[in-house]
Amino acid sequence: MSRRGRSSLVIGVLLVLFGVVWLVVELVPGLSAWVGATLSWPVIIVGVGFLLLALGLLTGEPGMAVPACIVGGIGGLLYWQNATGNWESWSYVWALIPGFVGVGVVLSGLLGEDTRRSLRDGGQLILVSLVMFLIFGSLAGALGSLGTYWPVLLILLGLVMLVRMLFRSR
Repeated sequence: MSRRGRSSLVIGVLLVLFGVVWLVVELVPGLSAWVGATLSWPVIIVGVGFLLLALGLLTGEPGMAVPACIVGGIGGLLYWQNATGNWESWSYVWALIPGFVGVGVVLSGLLGEDTRRSLRDGGQLILVSLVMFLIFGSLAGALGSLGTYWPVLLILLGLVMLVRMLFRSR
């Protein structure tokens, strides 16, 4: 079967399964109230991320892990913000999005080929994302533990980049 045929087959099966689940929810009154309480809108976004990952796995496209991790990660952030009401945190949590890309790259490498390169590249994205999150979070006043020492993170990141460049040239 061609790649396009597999994709259509997987999408069709997922739509049928999704429709069956929602039909059961609609027909069973007690289940509707339970699902309504647990399925807030951010959970649906996380679910879309899982569906993208499942689609990639079933069609043999490990690269689908990257958009799946982006959508699922943003859904997780929205879930946390919806639960806590801390919507102001977007001023610094956006810095985690490159880390979601990094997780997707690592996962794609583990599921596909060129694992070593994917681990390296994804790890770099995750590291940069965490440093940016700590910097912008401390600038926003949300991460008070770093206080006035947040520039140390910039220095450390610069040193890591310099050391990598020196060893790469050899």
